[in-house]
Amino acid sequence: MTQTVKYYSTNLKAPRVSFKEALLKGLAPDRGLYMPESIPQIPSGRIDEFGTMSYSEIAYAVTSTFLREELPDKALKNMVKDAYNYPVPLEKVLGNRFIMRLDQGPTASFKDFAARMMGRLINYYLERENRQLLILTATSGDTGSAIANAFYGLRNINVVVLYPEKEVTNRQRKQMTTLGKNIRIVALPGKFDDCQSLVKQAFSDPDLEHLNLSSANSINIGRLIPQIVYYFYAFAKLRSGSAGEKALFSVPSGNFGDMMGGMMAKNMGLPVEKFIIATNENDEFPRFMETGNYNKIQPSINCISSAMNVGHPSNLARLIALYGGIMDEKGRIAKAPDMDKMRADIHAVSITDEQTRRTIKDTYQTYGVLLEPHGATGWAGAEDFIQKYPQYNNENQLLVSLETAHPAKFPEEINKILDMDPQLPPSLKEVENKKEHVERMDNQYSTFKSFLLDQKNER
Repeated sequence: MTQTVKYYSTNLKAPRVSFKEALLKGLAPDRGLYMPESIPQIPSGRIDEFGTMSYSEIAYAVTSTFLREELPDKALKNMVKDAYNYPVPLEKVLGNRFIMRLDQGPTASFKDFAARMMGRLINYYLERENRQLLILTATSGDTGSAIANAFYGLRNINVVVLYPEKEVTNRQRKQMTTLGKNIRIVALPGKFDDCQSLVKQAFSDPDLEHLNLSSANSINIGRLIPQIVYYFYAFAKLRSGSAGEKALFSVPSGNFGDMMGGMMAKNMGLPVEKFIIATNENDEFPRFMETGNYNKIQPSINCISSAMNVGHPSNLARLIALYGGIMDEKGRIAKAPDMDKMRADIHAVSITDEQTRRTIKDTYQTYGVLLEPHGATGWAGAEDFIQKYPQYNNENQLLVSLETAHPAKFPEEINKILDMDPQLPPSLKEVENKKEHVERMDNQYSTFKSFLLDQKNER
C-alpha cells in the first residue's frame, strides 16, 4: 500500500502537513520551507520506460509518486495533459552535450513548467472548498510573468507580484503588466531580495491571516515537485542505454528552485554523476561550497542574467536540509550539512557578465546555438567543469545544460553581443503593444501591509 507523503518545515518548529496544506500555505508558520518527510523512489526499470513516453506522461508518472494519495488519478492526468501542451526541445551542441530548452511555454520561461501545474493544483482544491486565496510573489524576472499567466482569470485566486523596477527587461515586465483582472503588479525601487523580504514578512504577520495568503515562488512545494520532471525527461530521451550511465546537469541558479528539482530527482533514483550549479556574480553559494562559511550578498549584484540576481537563495534551506543540516530563513546555519557529500554531488561556479557575454558569442559562432544570459551562465559553468575535470571530456558522457528563458526576452543584450535580434515567439509578440498596469511602492513593510489590507476593498 502506498504511504501518504507528509511535509515538514526546514525550521523544524511547525507541524507536519499534507501536500494540500503545504501547497495552500506556501510558507510554514515558522517561516521555514516545506520538504517531503520521505522521498519516493522511481526504479531504474521505470525510468527506462520513460524513453518512449511523452512529456505529460512522464510528468504524471513522476508527480503521482508524491500526489497519488492527494487527489484522484484522473484529475492529475488531466492536469498534466493540460499544463504541458508545448514542446521541450533537446538541442544537440556537440557529441553527447545538449541544451534542454525550457523556453517554449506560454511565457517563454522554464517557470511555466512549475507555474502552470501549480495553478491547476491550487485551483482544484479551492474550487472544491469554495475558498479564496491571495497569492504573493516576488520575482527577479521570469517568475512573475509565469505565475501571472498561470493564474490569470482564475475565479478563486488573486495575485500580487512584486518586482525590482530597474532589474527586469522590458519584455519580462510587459508579460506581467499587460494582464489586469485578478493580477496586480507592484514595482519597487530596490532589489529582488527587498521584494522577497516584504513577501516573507507578510506571511508571518498575524494581522493578515484573514487574507488567506499563499506563495507561488519556488518557496512553495507546489512549484518544486513539477520541476523534478524535466530532469527525468532529458535523461530518458538522451541516454545511450549503457550500464551504469550517469548524466551531468548544468543548472543556471538564482533562487535555487530549479536546482532543488534536480536534487530531488537524484534522490528519487535518477542517475546523476554531478550537478553543476552555475551562479552569476552573486557567488554566495560557490563561496559556501569552497569554505563552508555562508555569507549573504546584500544588496545583490545586478548582472545581465537578471533572474539570478539573488543574494540569498530561499531554496538553499532545502538543500541544506537534504544533506542533514539546518538553515533558517535568514541564512543562519544551526547545524552544518554534510559538506563532503555536497561537494561530491555538486560543482559550484560563479560566472561573470564578461564570461556570460563571451559564451553567448562563442556558442553562436561555433555551434550556431543561440543562448540568452541565463542559459549562457549554465553552459559556461559546464565548460568550467569539463576544463577542471577532463576525465568527463569524452563523447560518451551525457551532459545537459538548461536554457531557462527564450533569447528574445533579452533583445538589447543579444543585439549588443551578436548584432542581431532574436526572433520573437508568439507569446512575446502578443504583449508588445498592450496597455500596462503597474503600481509603484516604496520598500517599507508598513506601506505593503496597508496595500494588502486594502485588497478586498479594491476587488
